[in-house]
Amino acid sequence: MLRVIVTSHGPLAEALLSSARMVYGELPGTSHVGLSEGAGIEAFKREFADELRRVSAGADGVLILCDMLCGTPYNVACRHAFDPNAPVPMAVVTGVNFPMLLMSAELLEGKDVQLAAQELVAQGGEAIALARPAVTAQMDDF
Repeated sequence: MLRVIVTSHGPLAEALLSSARMVYGELPGTSHVGLSEGAGIEAFKREFADELRRVSAGADGVLILCDMLCGTPYNVACRHAFDPNAPVPMAVVTGVNFPMLLMSAELLEGKDVQLAAQELVAQGGEAIALARPAVTAQMDDF
């Protein structure tokens, strides 16, 4: 089974999880770590390492979803993911968004974190679109 850690600058990761619970329900195996302005980078490094240690226990891999490329959450995640002594295989994906987080819940039963990451990137890209006027009338009822 795979686990997911969502990381971000500020409260974005926590807000994404809160919104996901509203739409999807509880997301087992998914947690968050945010870099807060007040606590600083060193505190984030410790919190991330602690959370990674916690979720790695019994996991086949950990998928880390980061808010942006080359930011502190991404850099810290990559240090752990590329450490040859890492406790479990890890994959780091940047550009986390709401559809991507919801899609990650469907991948947790897998065992190959790299395959799950590739699938999530492909699916996540399909969820990004430019709105255009509809050619035919559509119902607004969801």
